[in-house]
Amino acid sequence: MEEPAEILSSDQVELRRWRMSDLDALDRAIYESVDHLVPWMPWAADHERQQTSDFLARNQEEWATRQAFGYAITSDAVVIGSCGLYRRIGDGGLDIGYWLHPHWTGRGLATMAAAALVSQGFQLAGIDRVEIHHDAANPASGAVALRLGFTEVERTRPPEGPVAPGEVGIDVVWRMTAGQWQARTAEQVDERAE
Repeated sequence: MEEPAEILSSDQVELRRWRMSDLDALDRAIYESVDHLVPWMPWAADHERQQTSDFLARNQEEWATRQAFGYAITSDAVVIGSCGLYRRIGDGGLDIGYWLHPHWTGRGLATMAAAALVSQGFQLAGIDRVEIHHDAANPASGAVALRLGFTEVERTRPPEGPVAPGEVGIDVVWRMTAGQWQARTAEQVDERAE
């Protein structure tokens, strides 16, 4: 498969490819989430509507060039966050990123969204691993990786140091291989069949 599906479903969330018509919904979600996002995402500190518009346009370009596949995370047709698959870790790999509006956290929705991304990522040609990267001071992102069965493979200190106010400058890398995901998925199917 050359590119992922434009709509992915996972239990209580639906991921759908970002559209330019999402400008108002995404801008509102970011505005309402600024305090929640600023510690981890430097772009949120100076958020403006034009940045949101630029983000949506960039998503269209990146999808067309197959460099990144950005999705709105929705629940009951409401935009509650953003996530994506990114080709920035070298051949054969994708990393995923995600954030949720704070009203929607603590319900397992980020884990559901990440599971949908991982499953779809391994359906793309040539992908043998998916990674989640986060700062060590952000245990919520690590909890998503742990719940999905990722393995922590390294901790590094990026040369640029912390880039957001909540960060300590230690990058935690979690990895899932295609074989691990396949075994995990088969195990879950067997458990449901019993």
